[in-house]
Amino acid sequence: MNAMNSEHADVLVAGGGPVGALAALRLARQGRRVLLIEARARDAEVRDARALALSWHSRELLAEAGAWPDGLPATVIDTVHVSQQGSCGRARLDKSDLDLPHLGAVVDYPALVAGLGAALERAGVRVMWQARVVQVKSLSQYACAEVETPDGKRLLTARLVVLAEGGALAETLPGIRRLVHDYQQCAVLAEVETERPPQGVAYERFAHEGPFALLPHGERYMLVWTRSRDDAERLVADEGELREQLKQAFGERQGRILSIGPRASFPLALRQVNQVASGRVALIGNAAQTMHPVAAQGLNLGLRDAVGLSQALEGEADPGEARALRRYAAARKLDSHAVVGFTHGLVKLFDGHHPLQNALRGAGMTALDALPALRRKFAGHLVFGVRG
Repeated sequence: MNAMNSEHADVLVAGGGPVGALAALRLARQGRRVLLIEARARDAEVRDARALALSWHSRELLAEAGAWPDGLPATVIDTVHVSQQGSCGRARLDKSDLDLPHLGAVVDYPALVAGLGAALERAGVRVMWQARVVQVKSLSQYACAEVETPDGKRLLTARLVVLAEGGALAETLPGIRRLVHDYQQCAVLAEVETERPPQGVAYERFAHEGPFALLPHGERYMLVWTRSRDDAERLVADEGELREQLKQAFGERQGRILSIGPRASFPLALRQVNQVASGRVALIGNAAQTMHPVAAQGLNLGLRDAVGLSQALEGEADPGEARALRRYAAARKLDSHAVVGFTHGLVKLFDGHHPLQNALRGAGMTALDALPALRRKFAGHLVFGVRG
């Protein structure tokens, strides 16, 4: 590689998904030269079946960055109804618990990416499309990133490299280790139409065959059901069986199931690094942690990573300065470990349906529902994260 193939930026962000894009927008607002590296082509259609459940706090963070335009198609969540199949006990979390306009919103991944892309363009953030970081090396004054592009490899340098994707790449950095727990499960996704529309209510149901969420999605619901790999393959292939099992697990709270749309599934695993900075490289979002979708906290946590990093770098002349990255790591430690631990614990807590287990879980949900102070604190952690 020669000088013609090299380029320098204040901050290089690897990964143009929601977390990486938000980090790029906030760092550019500080007056930094930001270069965002994204694997997809500029005008490529984003094909992703996920409907993302965002807390209202996450929605406000995106709006503040100009990435939530008024016309963005989203469905609000005002109430979350939590229950378990075949046993007593339930809890309802409501927007009034936190005195918020809404608890959250559900938005399709392609729509959110489009909103962020428009915000990046308005902010003048440069994006290198069809590019992928394949190697990172941290030196005393800057970091080097080797990037693959359709025209060959390029060498880029920056005072700070931010990995928003690429957990495997993070493991090549000094001092970084990644804990991996394979749940041996998949999430089954499908849009479900019921007789009664959602009206702002999301359901979290701990069913015998695995926990599922029904998220308001326009006049329908988006189903996210955790199942074994064999079950997931069967349910994706057979709409009738999915319909029957959902009817058995959920009943007719929303009336009859009228239709089920195309199905998809993806494997589930917990991945978390032992530290979120190495030299002049910082990790956020999926590069720092990925988790089970049971509590819908993965993207919310990643967006708070992006905000936490930008806040830690505020006022720093050198964005890769060790003191600032230590500040970022310290600020994110409690929230990250608490949310990952809570999500993992929730999976284990509802894995099994012994009568005593069911009774204890039911008592816990009943207490949460009956004690306003406890309910407000719990809802606050889900919406705003865990703050020290």
